[in-house]
Amino acid sequence: MKTAIVYYSTHHGNTKKLLDAIAEKNEVALIDVTKQPSADILEYDRIGFASGIYYASFAKEIKEYAETHLPEGKDVFYIYTHGAPKGNFLKAMREIATQKHCKELGEYRCLGYDTFGPFKLVGGIAKGHPTEEEITRAVNFYENLI
Repeated sequence: MKTAIVYYSTHHGNTKKLLDAIAEKNEVALIDVTKQPSADILEYDRIGFASGIYYASFAKEIKEYAETHLPEGKDVFYIYTHGAPKGNFLKAMREIATQKHCKELGEYRCLGYDTFGPFKLVGGIAKGHPTEEEITRAVNFYENLI
């Protein structure tokens, strides 16, 4: 099954650490939305969306990409890192996937070092994340997708 993961990971590279570990052990195309904003993903059976969380949501670049380029009826999954402990982080992404009649396979999330906005004033939160254990769990999540 051909899989692509479209991602946005710019501040500390938290999300990219998870994806690099997945790609090291599995055949998956990693698509950086900042470098390939109009990459064609039609040929892939499964589409992953990965991002850090910004203002309680996926990066706007990922949301815009999904609205424009996600083909109808694909299997989708989500991988994300976050500093804040709670939130409905997938709301916008799930709405897009539902509108495009996609099947959600699952989500993997873990803490990620965060110095965004007010967290910068206190030296950041979730320092040391993602941990090696969290990275291993991300690989396991991917390898166990339906």
